Amino acid sequence: MNIFDGKKPNHALVNEYLPGQGIMPHVDGPAFYPTISTINLGSHTLLDFYKPLAENEGEDISLSSRYVGSFLLEPRSLVCFKEDMYHHYLHGIEERTTDILSEKKILNKTDDMNLSETKTRKTRISVTIRHFPKILNIGLKFGRK
Repeated sequence: MNIFDGKKPNHALVNEYLPGQGIMPHVDGPAFYPTISTINLGSHTLLDFYKPLAENEGEDISLSSRYVGSFLLEPRSLVCFKEDMYHHYLHGIEERTTDILSEKKILNKTDDMNLSETKTRKTRISVTIRHFPKILNIGLKFGRK
């Protein structure tokens, strides 16, 4: 799987999320190569995507009106996104303890997925793996005069 277009991942971030915790919708900055892969461990979650505010829109446009859809991240799953999903759309996780799948547009829906299900969140660990192009070899920097 060559998701980083020939570049080697060199950065991993491990986070723990308790039931009810989330992440504010955001766009990842330009510091990283525009591809992200995340391994989801423990509990499921819904990763929600939103359209950004257009330049001619005011700040009063609701986040819910910009909702595009969600990825259902199951335990022991891997999700990768790049291009517009990385550059253009905001992504976040709502702060809640249960997810009612029928209330969401599930972008990675499969035929065997039960959308009438209410899923209860448990502790979740995410391992986000990326390529950071500007890693400095600090050992070399400090070892030279």
